[in-house]
Amino acid sequence: MVAAKVAKLFSPFNIRSLGFKNRIFVSPMCQYSALEGMPSEWHLVHLGSRAVGGAALVMCEATAVSPIGRISAGDLGIYNDEQVTAFQKINQFILQQGAVPAIQLAHAGRKASTDLPWKGGRPIGPDQQNGWQTVAPSALPFGEGYQTPTELTEPQIKNLIEQFRTATERSLRAGFKVVELHMAHGYLLHEFLSPLSNHRHDQYGGSLENRMRLPIEICAAVRKVWPNDLPLFVRISASDWVDGGWSVAESIEFVKAVKKIGVDLIDVSSGGAIPNVKMNIGPGYQVSFAAKIRQATQVLTGAVGMITESHQAEQILEEGSADVIFLARELLRDPYWPLRAARELKVNVAWPPQYERAKL
Repeated sequence: MVAAKVAKLFSPFNIRSLGFKNRIFVSPMCQYSALEGMPSEWHLVHLGSRAVGGAALVMCEATAVSPIGRISAGDLGIYNDEQVTAFQKINQFILQQGAVPAIQLAHAGRKASTDLPWKGGRPIGPDQQNGWQTVAPSALPFGEGYQTPTELTEPQIKNLIEQFRTATERSLRAGFKVVELHMAHGYLLHEFLSPLSNHRHDQYGGSLENRMRLPIEICAAVRKVWPNDLPLFVRISASDWVDGGWSVAESIEFVKAVKKIGVDLIDVSSGGAIPNVKMNIGPGYQVSFAAKIRQATQVLTGAVGMITESHQAEQILEEGSADVIFLARELLRDPYWPLRAARELKVNVAWPPQYERAKL
């Protein structure tokens, strides 16, 4: 008798020493609910619910490597030891549910110093409450109403690399098992990559090699202190969706470069470099980017972007467009999506014993 085919979405998956029980990963989603960068009970319940719900990896939101790297005063940080201690309890709970805790290390660059989204998300000036002076590769504001950032000097860039390195060491002590470096959505490291935001004339600007230099240096610094048996991810915006911006072809060259350093998976998103860009948004609209990068580089990729249905996710994996599926807003709507998807795909998966009586 031929064994029934198991849905690829629920097939076990290994990266370095880590085993993942399925290929459903929780995408980092800002909650804007931290105080002085500290995770709270909200984060424990928010992230813990997705672990209980059956995801294999639960990634914490963009977590700043310095106070001025936060998008808002409500963002998480991992730039002091008190934050490390607060994260430990959350990560212990995630592990107890059979999921892998992950963190996305970030710096918001010229898009920092903004109000909370439900208060309008407006840019806040450095002389206003909950505001600070922003920094960027070049003194170019993100858009109308935003601060003109201070252009980073080369000594400040070296300090930035050190901030990512020490944040990585703190992430390990906090109990995270995966680090992802945020190089997408118009935040600082994407600002260095994109010619739309990087107008420098030194070794960190101009040519593709120069624009990639800082992100590559940060990858190298992080990989050096992150244990060799644990995975390192990078999230990129594969395209700026505008002529003259960062492109898929450049993304491929960048991924080839960080692959040599020891980056294990590319979390493929797009956009965010400049405002008011027309994007062809629809179900799975970014999957083709992941597929092109995966094919050209032979690096593991994650697909993200309006993936909402179990059969849709399964098809992406079956077609070889990506290796894992990152879910964001769909998991806000339904933290137990993985359990529902297993039922729809006719896969028998373990439920938390506390919930077993609801399993039909």
